[in-house]
Amino acid sequence: MKLINLLLSLFLATTTTFAANVGADFDEIHELLRKNLAGVADTELEQAAIQGLINQLHPLVSVVTNAGAVTNPTPLATTSVLEGAYAYFRFNQIIHDVDKEFGAALKRIAATNKLKGLVLDLRFTEGDDYSAAAALADPFLPARQPMIDWGEGLKHSTTKTESQPSTLNPQLPIAILVNTQTRGAAEAFAAILRRSDIGLLLGDNSSGQAYVTRDFTLKSPDPSGRRARVLRIATTPVKIAGGGPIDRKGLTPDIKIQIPLADERAFLQDPYRPLPRLAAGGPMSANPTSTNLTSAAGTNRTSRRRLNEAELVRMQREGIDLDSEFLPGRDSGPLRPPVITDPVLARAIDLLKGLSVVNRRTF
Repeated sequence: MKLINLLLSLFLATTTTFAANVGADFDEIHELLRKNLAGVADTELEQAAIQGLINQLHPLVSVVTNAGAVTNPTPLATTSVLEGAYAYFRFNQIIHDVDKEFGAALKRIAATNKLKGLVLDLRFTEGDDYSAAAALADPFLPARQPMIDWGEGLKHSTTKTESQPSTLNPQLPIAILVNTQTRGAAEAFAAILRRSDIGLLLGDNSSGQAYVTRDFTLKSPDPSGRRARVLRIATTPVKIAGGGPIDRKGLTPDIKIQIPLADERAFLQDPYRPLPRLAAGGPMSANPTSTNLTSAAGTNRTSRRRLNEAELVRMQREGIDLDSEFLPGRDSGPLRPPVITDPVLARAIDLLKGLSVVNRRTF
């Protein structure tokens, strides 16, 4: 009963939905069910009550069996240059030293490429290190300003001076990719950049799970009896300067693009993969047929096909050297770069192209 009361107190403090539907007197309902519900033992009733509270409170409350396990210790999953001018970074987790790894990767790419924009891919990215989120966001901010508070006081970005400027080019447009699996410190990082007008969000709503959590080891193990179970409770909401806590509905993208998570995972492995067939229930099949998926870093693949009149006009308009598009040989078809089919990433590149043109114009 102590655990039930703990969960109930947390629930009543964070939402009124449950109380409005069934009444606030949990003990009264529990006692009536215990005395009158046929065929249900007291232990079953308590288990149902606990499970119901956890389900109602999710994601503020969860039971896990692998607390503290690090599934992917590398902050960056992929870095590459798309279409010769747009640096792409996909993050695994927002963890300690992510800012250093990102900074080193960006420096390497910028040394050999004239960049026109950045893509920060936070789809399926999580983490609970909010100091790492602040450190990663700091170089993006051109001056000292408030960023984030995760219960330890409001953290500010560092002061930038002429002798110590930001390591990032403030003129570079930035696209930030998010989805329903963007959570925790990744959400906080995206929120800092968006609320500071540093970048635009594309994709689906984030998870709305930016909280500091506390773990309580339960006495009862998991059903196998081999692993301890942990009750994870969100104790402190993470607040973003200028906007307060991140809404439980998540961050709302500036450009919303919804695709099934299974398709999105496949596109992360290969953003050039053939598009899945159209499904009756939505824009894409929920279970696409995957063929020869490769790493997203493999951007040097090419395909031969003949140019039509419209493509020739486009290439001339964009200043593409037509001679360089052809290779000698039996087939006179052009050697052309592959086309990005990941809907979210393709839209991001289109956006960055437009913004880079606007930045170059003199009004």
